[in-house]
Amino acid sequence: MAEVTPGGPDGGAGAVVGVDLGGTKIAAATVDEHGAVGRVHTMPTPAADGPAAVLDAVASLVGDVLAASGTGLRALGVGAAGVIDSGRGVVVSATDTFPDWPGTDIAGGLRTRLAPLAAGDGLVVTVQNDVDAHAVGEAWRGAAAGAGSVLLVAVGTGVGAAVVRDGRPLRGAHHLAGEAGHMPVPGAEGLRCPCGRTGHLEAVGAGPAIHRRYLELGGDPDCRDTRDVVARAADGDDLAARVVRAAAEAVGRAIAGIVTVLDPEAVVVGGGVAEAGDLWWSALEGTLRSEVVDALAGLPVLPAALGGEAAVVGAARDAWTMTMSSSEEKRP
Repeated sequence: MAEVTPGGPDGGAGAVVGVDLGGTKIAAATVDEHGAVGRVHTMPTPAADGPAAVLDAVASLVGDVLAASGTGLRALGVGAAGVIDSGRGVVVSATDTFPDWPGTDIAGGLRTRLAPLAAGDGLVVTVQNDVDAHAVGEAWRGAAAGAGSVLLVAVGTGVGAAVVRDGRPLRGAHHLAGEAGHMPVPGAEGLRCPCGRTGHLEAVGAGPAIHRRYLELGGDPDCRDTRDVVARAADGDDLAARVVRAAAEAVGRAIAGIVTVLDPEAVVVGGGVAEAGDLWWSALEGTLRSEVVDALAGLPVLPAALGGEAAVVGAARDAWTMTMSSSEEKRP
């Protein structure tokens, strides 16, 4: 980690940094109070080396961000993989893609590691689920900016969702609000989900599931990954097209169930699989609109706009909110 002067070259209050902590990659950047993002720094997540190594990596990356901006750290917001108790900044549970992650005190661990870089006393560290952070980013400065209520669905290595109302994500009594990947859905019967159970959306709709299903059904064994399946579907491989379409239909059906219960103002869909093209999108939206009642016929279904910066922006928004609240409390 590069050396940083905590107060910055002008003795200012320091920067707010947002971190997207995923199972394969960590991204971090400064984010100002208007949502403008500085240069995004990234590095692989050393998930296999355990939680301590992951927190060390996050601290190192944040140090690099601060060194590049020439300032200290005012507050840190983290969007992390797993079910997160955002009040304590602790991981409640996680899938087997992130070994030994449950029980990790992300907030405490990072506060200790980054204390030497703090721009003042009492470093603010906020932690939330990465999809919640993604949704807050899109609702603040992305595809759904200005909407009062938003459902975001992220389809990539897994399937996650979050509901944001008036800028704040719904957390749930057990910190599980938005775990759409573990909804039972038709078409996933008997298929194993990374959580260990069968029949869940993630087992049929996520990126790895698309590749796995294509091979299981007799697809070309030389097919390398999900991107290859999608490319083959576009080139006329009927099996690949059928698998991609089935995955998208499962996600569309799940979204239909969620919007029927929650009635959001808009739906935003993002993640790597959402870049699969017209076949995937048409299957998802066609299924969704065929399942919902007439009152939801005009519901906007929008592609995410912030790309890889969304969770960084949303995580920083949480840190900004907490910082401003703390400042208000300290005023006489």
